[in-house]
Amino acid sequence: MLWEKKMTEDNNKDVSAPEEKKSEKKSVSVDVPVFYGIKAGMTRIFNDDGSHVPVTVVKLIPNIISQVKVKEKDGYEAYQVAYNEKRAKLVSKPKEGHLKKAGIEKSFFRFAEIRMQGVDPEHLGKEISLESFQPASIIDVTGVSKGKGFQGVIKRYNFSGGPATHGSSTHRAPGSVGNCASPGHIFKNKKMPGHMGSKKKTVQNLEVVEVNQEKGYMLLKGSVPGHKNSFIRISKAIKG
Repeated sequence: MLWEKKMTEDNNKDVSAPEEKKSEKKSVSVDVPVFYGIKAGMTRIFNDDGSHVPVTVVKLIPNIISQVKVKEKDGYEAYQVAYNEKRAKLVSKPKEGHLKKAGIEKSFFRFAEIRMQGVDPEHLGKEISLESFQPASIIDVTGVSKGKGFQGVIKRYNFSGGPATHGSSTHRAPGSVGNCASPGHIFKNKKMPGHMGSKKKTVQNLEVVEVNQEKGYMLLKGSVPGHKNSFIRISKAIKG
C-alpha cells in the first residue's frame, strides 16, 4: 500500500511538472524597444499644481513574436511581431498557417518586423513587454497622418493668397510657377496643389506620462500622427 501510494505521488508529480514549466514559459515576456498600439484619442490630465497637460491615449494590444530571423539563415537579425487580433475567418490561410507554426493560437491580422541585435529563437510565441516604456521615458511615435484629399496651396503649404478685393480674380491661386525661355519648365518639388496628408510621419522625443497595463492604456504627452483608432508604432527615442 505504501509502495502504491508512492507511485501515485510520483506519477502526479511527473505529469504536473511539464505543464507548470510550459505555462511558466508562456508567461515570460520579451523586452523589445518597439511595440504597436492603437491611438484611442486625446484628452488632458492635471498636474499637482493644477496645470493641465494634453495627452494622447494609446490602447495597449498584444504584440506576439511570430518569427525570429537569424543571421545564419536570413542574413540579418530581427523579430517579426504579430498584432491586431480579428475573427478567425477573416485571417487568410497562409497567415493562419504562419501563426500555427509559431504556436500562436490567436488570429492576428497585421505583422511588422523589428530589427535588433541578439535575437533568441526561444522567444518565438512570446509577448512583448513594456519594461522599456515606463513613465517619464522618452519615445518616438510613427503613424500615418490624416488624409485631407486634394488641397490647394493655401491649406497645403500655408500660402498667403492673393488680394481679396479691388477686382482681383486670383484669391487662392498659387501665382506664377514657370520660368523664362531658359530652362522653360517647372522645377521638380515645386509647391503646387495636390494630395495632402496620408503619409508616414514620426514625432520624436515624446514623454510617457502613465502606463496602466491592467486597464490597457498608455498616456503620451502631446499629439501623435494618425486618426482615431489608427495603429501607431512606439519605439525608444533615437535622440532622447
